[in-house]
Amino acid sequence: MSSVTATSTVSPIGSFAPDLFASHLASVAGLPAWWLERKQAAYEKFVSLPLPKRTNESWRFSNIGGISLEGFGLRPATKATITPMDIATAAELTFVNNVAVAGGDLRERFNLPPGVIVSTLSAAAVKHPDLLKAHFMAQPQKLGSDKFAALHTAFVRDGAFVYIPRGVELSAPVLITHIASGSGSAVFPHTLVIAEENSKATIVDMFVSEDAEPHFACGANDLYAGHGAHLTYVGTQAWSRDTLSFQFNSTVVRRDARVQSLNLHVGGRQARHESLSQLQAPGAFSEMLALTVADRKQEFDQRTLQIHQAPNTKSDLLYKNALRDQSKTIFSGLIIVDPDAQKTDAYQSNRNLMLSEEAEANSLPGLEIQANDVRCTHGATSSRIDPEQEFYLQSRGIAKEMADELLTFGFFEEVLGRLESEPLHDALRAVIQTRFTKQDAAASI
Repeated sequence: MSSVTATSTVSPIGSFAPDLFASHLASVAGLPAWWLERKQAAYEKFVSLPLPKRTNESWRFSNIGGISLEGFGLRPATKATITPMDIATAAELTFVNNVAVAGGDLRERFNLPPGVIVSTLSAAAVKHPDLLKAHFMAQPQKLGSDKFAALHTAFVRDGAFVYIPRGVELSAPVLITHIASGSGSAVFPHTLVIAEENSKATIVDMFVSEDAEPHFACGANDLYAGHGAHLTYVGTQAWSRDTLSFQFNSTVVRRDARVQSLNLHVGGRQARHESLSQLQAPGAFSEMLALTVADRKQEFDQRTLQIHQAPNTKSDLLYKNALRDQSKTIFSGLIIVDPDAQKTDAYQSNRNLMLSEEAEANSLPGLEIQANDVRCTHGATSSRIDPEQEFYLQSRGIAKEMADELLTFGFFEEVLGRLESEPLHDALRAVIQTRFTKQDAAASI
């Protein structure tokens, strides 16, 4: 799909015209009225908001000219041939072009503990409306993509709904696979996770293309960790290289709860990822991790916000990017400490490994502190591979390409090593490995 050069020539709604929205509403007409009303309001908001402009600070350094919503549509579901991530699971859900391959309540199929719900959003809208109303896209967008978040709410057809009741621990991850298939397909993946008091769970989201065709992906997830809950979330984005992607992550962490979120980015032509974490009660801890492998002319745009709203909370952000060829990354992160959030401990770091003279890494870390008894650290670095390390490997008969790959894995290990699960660690390494092979199989994981 060709890029455009100026937003003035681009329709603010592209192919997502009123007739397409009307058709979408008709396809989900059996869902509750409140859900349809929310979608209608979201579509009106999407239409009313302009596309981003170069003067928008929240889009600084972004390739605004590459954002066009033309040529995309809602394609029918197909029979997917994607191989799921090779890990043992407690439950699995798969969506192809916004439609669940296996839906409903999966408790009996996977022998889930009593009270655990692994279901689709459409089923939850009927069976668990209060939970859905309270947590679905409940946090306001603060990082610049209001228009695309509204588009997501308007067109989301289905997604994953995971509920872990009080005191329950899942021994294996819940795996959710979102697949885009067919040229021009628009997908709106969503994952909603509610971990009640003192529960523990691991959720894995896979975002992958069936083919190498252009796609439009506009996804979101909502993570809620109740008092004392431990929640691990792993997102793996491997869309086709010609995909325009937006993803919005929202995390709420309550008293003494811990959320670890790790997002791996390897796919897409232009991919923007926004991550908001709110620490709302004493003892809350949010660990925000990300790894990106960028090559050719890919652009990865990462925007983060850590909001400390209560005393004695902690957040730790570490984003690492490896850039090759003419690729580009953007990191813009902000730590906000509210006036009452004394004893805050916040850390933010963006580190870039430059594997090419032509690659570009932009970093904008920031602090906004309104309390006087805090410890906050932020920073960013960009550096090339140590020539001595590279020479050492080459002197042992290792080709330069392989040496760069080994050193990149060494660079990433600080993040991968934070995962408790060794199978997940190995699965993510396998995804990264695909971006160092000669073959560019769009659907390989």
